[in-house]
Amino acid sequence: MTDSLTDPMSLAARISKKGLPPVHKWNPEFCGDIDIRIARDGTWFYMGSPIGRQRLVRLFSTVLRKDDDGEHYLVTPVEKLRIEVEDAPFLVVQVDEQNAGEHQRLYFRTRTDDVVLADSEHPIWVEFSDQGEPSPYIEIRNGLRGLIARNVYYQLVELGTELETADARQFGVWSSGEFFVLGETQ
Repeated sequence: MTDSLTDPMSLAARISKKGLPPVHKWNPEFCGDIDIRIARDGTWFYMGSPIGRQRLVRLFSTVLRKDDDGEHYLVTPVEKLRIEVEDAPFLVVQVDEQNAGEHQRLYFRTRTDDVVLADSEHPIWVEFSDQGEPSPYIEIRNGLRGLIARNVYYQLVELGTELETADARQFGVWSSGEFFVLGETQ
């Protein structure tokens, strides 16, 4: 048995959206705030204490939604509860690659075991702080983003290549025929 995200048998099961509730289609009544917070490091807290049961965190993550107001909610067909998210609701903890160059495919796994393939629907991007610190992200699902952990970001940098355009030379990675910019080069 392999832990690789690119194992065809386990990958098909993980990447499938079958089984995820259609929270983006539900329109329940807003019921208020609940004291749940997702920290920048991906830890879920309830009333100030970490939620230690990974299965419970996974369950909550499947009913998580970000609405047009920019807020995050736990949603069921009849309830909608606002939660606090410090940065991104998901933390990306692993990347596996298949192939190389323009034919490369990058698979990302979150702390809650969501697996996504970086492509046009799941882009990678980097935001920089005023001090120039990078915060890399990938779209996980339905407007929910994942913060790419520092060690995974370093793996991306190792996989990176330069691409020269008419305007600039960019540094980034290929996945699913798309080039995702990690930064500009001089």
